[in-house]
Amino acid sequence: MLEACELSKAYGANLALNALNLRVAPGEIFCLLGANGAGKTTTIHLFLNFIAPSVGVARIGGFDVSRDTGQARQMVAYLPENVALYPRLSGVENLDYFSRLSGHRYAKKQLRNFLMAAGLLEEAADKPVANYSKGMRQKVGIAIACAKEAKVLLLDEPTSGLDPQASYEFSNLLRTLADSGVAILMATHDLFRVKESGHRAGIMKGGKMLTVLNTGEISAAELERIYLQYMQAGLHVAEAAL
Repeated sequence: MLEACELSKAYGANLALNALNLRVAPGEIFCLLGANGAGKTTTIHLFLNFIAPSVGVARIGGFDVSRDTGQARQMVAYLPENVALYPRLSGVENLDYFSRLSGHRYAKKQLRNFLMAAGLLEEAADKPVANYSKGMRQKVGIAIACAKEAKVLLLDEPTSGLDPQASYEFSNLLRTLADSGVAILMATHDLFRVKESGHRAGIMKGGKMLTVLNTGEISAAELERIYLQYMQAGLHVAEAAL
C-alpha cells in the first residue's frame, strides 16, 4: 500500500533522506524511530507530496505521489503532532467540514458515530474544539481519517505530549484501524508505544534506514537497547548487536 523505492531528498550538500526502500502493507503499523534530523518527517512529507524527491519514487496504493497526486491523496489521511482544527467549531462541525472537503457527506448521527468510534465522549462532540485536550483533538483527527475512508494513515509524533492514558487509548485506536486494513506509517520517539502498537520498526539516523525490527520478536527492553546502540555507534554498528 505504501512503497518507497530508492527515495532520497537533498538540500544542497545535506542529504536529508538517503536511498530509502520501504514497503508498508495493508493492516500493518510501521514505526519510524530516530533522533531529530534522522529523516522521519522528511519521509512523511515525501509521501504527502509536501516536498519533491531528489531521487526515487514514493507510491501510495500503486500511485506515484508526485505524478498521480490526486489519486494518491484520495487514499491517505495525515495526522501531525498538533491536529489543525477550527477552535470555534465543535468536534461534530469540524468532522462535517473536513468530510465535505474530501467529498463525503454524512448525517449528524453518522458524524457522532465516527467520533464515538474514535473514543471521543458523546458529551464532548458538541463542545468547541478550543476546550479540547490534545488527546481529544487527536481522536477527532482519527475520526476524520475514518470518515474519509482513508486506506493509508501517516502520523508524525502523534503521541507527543499525551498522558499515559491518552497514549494507551491512541495505540488501541491505531490497532483497530490496522485490523480494518489501513496501512499506517508513524514517525515517533515513543519506544514503548512502538512495542505496544507497531508491527515493525525502522531505526533511522542521518537520513539512512539502519535496520528494521519485528516488534513481536523482541522485548521493550531489547528494543531500547538496540535503538541506543545504533544511536551511539552510528551508521556502521555491528549486526552482532542484534
